[in-house]
Amino acid sequence: MERLQKVIAKAGIASRRKAEQLITSGQVLVNGKVITELGTKVNLDEDEIKVNGKLLKIPEEKIVLLFYKPKKVITSMKDPKGRETVMDYIDVNLRVFPIGRLDYDTEGLLLLTNDGELANRLMHPRYEFNKTYEAVVKGIPREEDLDKLRKGILLEDGLTSPAEVVKLRDHRNESIIRITIHEGKNRQVRRMFQHIQFPVLQLKRIQYGFLTLKGLKVGEYRLLEAEEISKLKKMVQLH
Repeated sequence: MERLQKVIAKAGIASRRKAEQLITSGQVLVNGKVITELGTKVNLDEDEIKVNGKLLKIPEEKIVLLFYKPKKVITSMKDPKGRETVMDYIDVNLRVFPIGRLDYDTEGLLLLTNDGELANRLMHPRYEFNKTYEAVVKGIPREEDLDKLRKGILLEDGLTSPAEVVKLRDHRNESIIRITIHEGKNRQVRRMFQHIQFPVLQLKRIQYGFLTLKGLKVGEYRLLEAEEISKLKKMVQLH
């Protein structure tokens, strides 16, 4: 139960003081009854509140989740084939959806939110939001091979932007490569390595902008802090 004026203010209709004036002037109805007493307490889940004839609704809290997606999990709300989806791992009261996607065989950092505007900005190519992957590839690429990725690869759906590429190590006939891109073409990293004839054996997204998987195990998630969400919004000019 909360004071009526506080509930009105929380809904963004008016300041607390203005809400008090709306109540005392008889402009607020609770369950069809005019309420003029400021101490009145209400339950938004049970009581119907109208201000100037309009039904009051509290805006849904905007959240962002950082999820460590396992391999063999679909980045989708549901799957007609009955395979596991990312939503099988998420247990929050709000309806969230993935920002972008990671393919079935790729693990790593995935954001989910109920903030459509923020999601659209983060996925929009104009903001060039960096995504970093660690790829295990078959073979030992030379620097001249990796330079092709750094300059851009012509794929069926267009030329990729220059990527940041670092070979971390190699062993026998495999190499571990860190690659940073800002685009979101379907299976882009896999197709880029396939183009230079070093197919990806394993792929993990390890960073999204300034966000990392630190502190999370595969299949776990956490809520982003308010400061982190604010930083994301600032980076995509959403204030």
